[in-house]
Order: sequence, then C-alpha cells, then structure tokens
Amino acid sequence: MSRLRVCAVQYKLADLASFDEFAAQVSHYVRNASEYGVQFILFPEFFTTQLLSIGDERGEALPIGQLPTFTVAYIELFKRLAASYDVHIIGGTHVIDAGGGKLHNAAHLFYPDGRVEKQAKLHMTPTEREEWNMSHGDGLSVFDTEYGTIAMLTCYDIEFPEIVRMARAKGADIIFCPSCTDDRHGFHRVRYCCHARAVENQVYIVTTGTVGSLRKVDFMRANYGQAAVISPNDIPFPPAGILTEGVINDDMLVVADLNVELLHDVRAAGSVTTWRDRRTDLYTDWT
Repeated sequence: MSRLRVCAVQYKLADLASFDEFAAQVSHYVRNASEYGVQFILFPEFFTTQLLSIGDERGEALPIGQLPTFTVAYIELFKRLAASYDVHIIGGTHVIDAGGGKLHNAAHLFYPDGRVEKQAKLHMTPTEREEWNMSHGDGLSVFDTEYGTIAMLTCYDIEFPEIVRMARAKGADIIFCPSCTDDRHGFHRVRYCCHARAVENQVYIVTTGTVGSLRKVDFMRANYGQAAVISPNDIPFPPAGILTEGVINDDMLVVADLNVELLHDVRAAGSVTTWRDRRTDLYTDWT
C-alpha cells in the first residue's frame, strides 16, 4: 500500500509515582491517535526517562543506568498497545542494556502482529557520551512494513547526511526521527536538518520531541519540542515542505496522510531530481 496516515506525539513529560502512571499516559496517546485511523504512531526520544522520576526509597531520581530495568515492562506495554489498536508504534527511544557494560539509546518498532525491531542511535551527543556513558550502535537497518520501507534515525543522527543517504539506498521512503532537545538551538538544528534530508533524498520525515519538564531528572529539566511531518519541496507537496506541525511545547498529536507514490514520481520527474542526480562518481553511494 502506498498511502498511509501517521501520527506524531508531542509527549508531555512530568514527574511520575509509578510505572502504571506512565502506562496510562502512553495508552491515552495511543487511544487518541487510533481515533484518527492512523497506521503509525511516533513517540519522542528519551521519553521513558520519565520513569526515572519514580525515584528511589529516598525520593531521589533513579540514575540513567537503572532505566534498562524497565525494558521488559516497556516492551510488554507497547506490544499490547500495537496489537490492541492494530497499529505500528515507534516507541520513541528507550535506554537498553547492550551487554558488555554498554548502554544503547534504541528506537523500537512495534508491529501489530507482535514483532519488535530495534535501531540503536548511531551518533552520540556529548551529553549522552560523557554524562550518561552511552555507546553508539554498530549498524543501520531499514524495516519492511505492509505500507513500505521505513528507517528510524534518532535526533542527532538526522544531522549526518551520510546515514540518511544510506537509509534511502536501502529502500527507506519514510524516516521516523524521534528527538529530544532542551532549547531552541538544538530544536532548530534537528528541524532544519530534517528538511535538508527530505530534499536531498526525496523522502518523508516524521519527527517529534519531548515537551514539559522532569524536575528530578538531570538533563531532562528543560524540553523544547514540536512534532512535524515533512516532505520534499516540490509541486505535489506544500511549498515549505510541511505537511503538518504542532504548536511548540504543547501537549498534543499531529496527523498527516502520506502518499509514497508521489515520492516515486518526483524522483523520476520532479522539478529537481536530487536522488537520481547524485554524483556517485565523486562520492560514495551505498547499495
């Protein structure tokens, strides 16, 4: 199928007392999105850091190294929701134990049939690397669905043109980009790069970020976010390449319809054909 409807969640972070509170908030967004007949729902990067605010016996926030202890419950929750609502869910990112003492910031794709796929973030920010001791993923995957091939590239990843080029070369038509930025500078870095990658590769980009604040959790006390669904800049699409966008820092959903056939059309005969015209004699292409 070449047509689909996507939803991106501007997830509002607030301190929690239990995993059940987290599950209730997540379930609310999925139930709300399902009322719009969507096939994909995107949550933001690092939204499960909300679980750290549950705290320890002294009421202090849990350290980032404790987040993997919630992995089993996180996966069970999203598998159940994807099956119950017959929807694909990109469950934002969740910090997982990658073995050997490594932590990965991994995007998760939950299929309605119970399958779960992961894509570890490939480029670490200084905070992730130095403050949270996270390690980068080792490879890029794309994922086939009944609606087409997708990739999951998280926040900082979208700022590297090469990795998105690789995803397109592997067949991805839609890039889901969960993000988490704490100020306008970081937000606009990610947002502008989403537009650039859509133009360069003639793909759709679905992105969203966290809003709200975790008062107890280091590096999550400030968030600046906005969801958007971004297209190439060509005649079949809006002139600014924005199919929809949210209200900055509001708790809300955004929804848009995607037509993958239009991407094929502009790659073949658009006003510009950036994918076809790449100079593989001058720089590396990937197959």
